[in-house]
Amino acid sequence: MRATVLHAPHDIRLDDVPAPQLHDDGDAIVRVVAACVCGSDLWPYRGINEVTEPMRIGHEFVGVVEQVGAGVSTLNEGDFVIAPFMYSDNTCKLCERGIHTSCVSGGFWGVDDRQGQPVDGGQGELVRVPLADGTLVATAQPDEAMVPHLLTLSDVFPTGHHAAMLAGVQPGSTVAVVGDGAVGLSAVLAAKRLGAGKVVAMSRHEDRQQLAREFGADEIVATRGKEGAAEVREMLDGIGADHVLECVGTEQSMAQAMQCARPGGRIGFVGVPHGVEVDVRGMFYRNLGIAGGVAPARAYIEELLPDVLSGAVSPGRVFDQTLPLDQVADGYRAMDERTAIKSMLTL
Repeated sequence: MRATVLHAPHDIRLDDVPAPQLHDDGDAIVRVVAACVCGSDLWPYRGINEVTEPMRIGHEFVGVVEQVGAGVSTLNEGDFVIAPFMYSDNTCKLCERGIHTSCVSGGFWGVDDRQGQPVDGGQGELVRVPLADGTLVATAQPDEAMVPHLLTLSDVFPTGHHAAMLAGVQPGSTVAVVGDGAVGLSAVLAAKRLGAGKVVAMSRHEDRQQLAREFGADEIVATRGKEGAAEVREMLDGIGADHVLECVGTEQSMAQAMQCARPGGRIGFVGVPHGVEVDVRGMFYRNLGIAGGVAPARAYIEELLPDVLSGAVSPGRVFDQTLPLDQVADGYRAMDERTAIKSMLTL
C-alpha cells in the first residue's frame, strides 16, 4: 500500500510500504477514506522536532473497517469509523476518568505498539488499529459532504473543545482565543457551543478572521503582544477574559494568553509547548489558573458527534484545501507556508 513517510525536514514522500496485518485478536484493519495534516505534524516537518530516520506520520483519519480480529465485538466489516488521534482500550482506570491519552495499554499512530508490532500512520491507505473496540467510534455511512466534519472529530475539534473545558468556559462568560490555526478556530466554535457570551479571536489573517466570525467570534483583534492583549482587556469590561484558550504552544502565545486573562481568570492551553516558561509568581498575585494537555479526543467524540451529524456545528469548514493523497507533500507545504488553514487528504 501507499503511506506518507517523513524522511527529513521538508521531505515528505508517499512511499510503498507493507500492507498491515492483524497481529492481535483485538485489532482491526481500516481502509482510510480521508485523513489530514495536523499543525503538530509541522514540528517534525520543519525540523523543530528532530527527525533522525524516515518516520510514518499522520494521526487523524476516518475510514471503513475491512477486517476485524476474532476478539473484536463492537465493530463489523463495512462500518464507517472515526479514529481518535491515539488508540486506547477505553476500559482502564485512566480511560474511565476520561484521560484516554494516558491509557495504560494505548499508543500513538505510526509508532510500534507495546508488543513491538508496527502501527501505521494515519496518512496512508490502510491502518492497523490496535484495541479496536476501545478506539474506533462507528457511525452511519456518511455522504461525501459530511466526511470533513466527521474527520475533525479525530483531533482538531475535540482539541478546541478540550481548551474550552480546561479553561472552564460557562454560558454567558467572556473568552479570548489565542491562535487562528485550525485548533484556534475550533476553540472559537467550541466556546460558542458551550454558551460563551462574548468571544474575541486573535488573528491577523483576513480569511481566518472571516471563518472565526462564522464560527461565532464576536470581535477580532489583529494586534499581537502586549498591545493586542490591551485591546482584548478593553473589549472585555476593561479587565480581560474570564477564560483564555491558548492554541499555539510558543512562549509568545502563552505570554499573550496570560496578559489577556482577567485577575481570577482561567487559561486552557492545548498548543504543544515549545520553549514555554510560565510566570508562577505572577499567576499567584493575579489569582490565575492554568491547565493544559493533550486532548483526550476519544472521551469527547460521542458528546460532540450528535451536533456534528445534525449540522448544529460544522467544524469541517477548517479544511480550506482538499487534495488527493498523492499530493500530500503539497498539503504540508501549504500549511507550512500558511496558505492553507488545514489540508484534507482524500483516498
